[in-house]
Amino acid sequence: MMKRVLWVAGMVALSGCLFKGKPKPPPPVETVETTQQRADSLWRAALSQFRVAKWSKAATSLDRTLQILDYADPRRPLGHFMTGEVLLAQGNQLQAVREFRKVADENASDLLAADALLRAGDAYAELWSRPELDPTYGETALTTYREVLERYAGTTAAARASLRIQSLQERFAEKEYYTAMFYYRLKAYDSSILALRHIVATYPRTRIVPKTLEQLVHAFHRLNYAEDLKEACQYIARFFPDTAKRVVTECPAEAPGAP
Repeated sequence: MMKRVLWVAGMVALSGCLFKGKPKPPPPVETVETTQQRADSLWRAALSQFRVAKWSKAATSLDRTLQILDYADPRRPLGHFMTGEVLLAQGNQLQAVREFRKVADENASDLLAADALLRAGDAYAELWSRPELDPTYGETALTTYREVLERYAGTTAAARASLRIQSLQERFAEKEYYTAMFYYRLKAYDSSILALRHIVATYPRTRIVPKTLEQLVHAFHRLNYAEDLKEACQYIARFFPDTAKRVVTECPAEAPGAP
């Protein structure tokens, strides 16, 4: 019995040696031509995946393409721009900023540079999700949009940056209003007045200004600041007649719109 077991084991070992097969040949040597072909193939795959929003696969294809693509290849700026869009779609805003800035800073004359800088600002703006939170990213977004205006004046990107700036100013004014109302509820009226005045002076075209002026009238009336109250009522009556109707009982008799 033992001899039979040893014989079977020997035959199995022998068959392994006989049928192991030939060793695999070494991989072909990479040449400039084959590298270019591989880059072209990966680029086509990345474009296809990007168009159908397959972000994970597009990110992989773009990364592999950019690793082997010649530095002078005209597709590089678009590759970085697309990578930024993929990262933004995946919620990786800061990584997206780096890709957009590569286009704007390393290829400043490229047709995509202005839009890339605009999208970098958008990425920062997304990180400031609510006005009551720390506005650091909002301030960075504002700085980036202003950079678009300075570097690419007259472009479509600059026009869009102007609209983004106005939107950010609305949020900054709203944040300041929250601060003012916080002081007001604590009965720190003078601090509240300072914040409210700052809104009117710094963000005069924002939607919250009428409400801010109305709150100023309440604060002046509560503190019996007669001269300030009169001036505020006159200003409201001149520029915000609808608001004047809501504060008419608090305005002095000699102020326009008072009963």
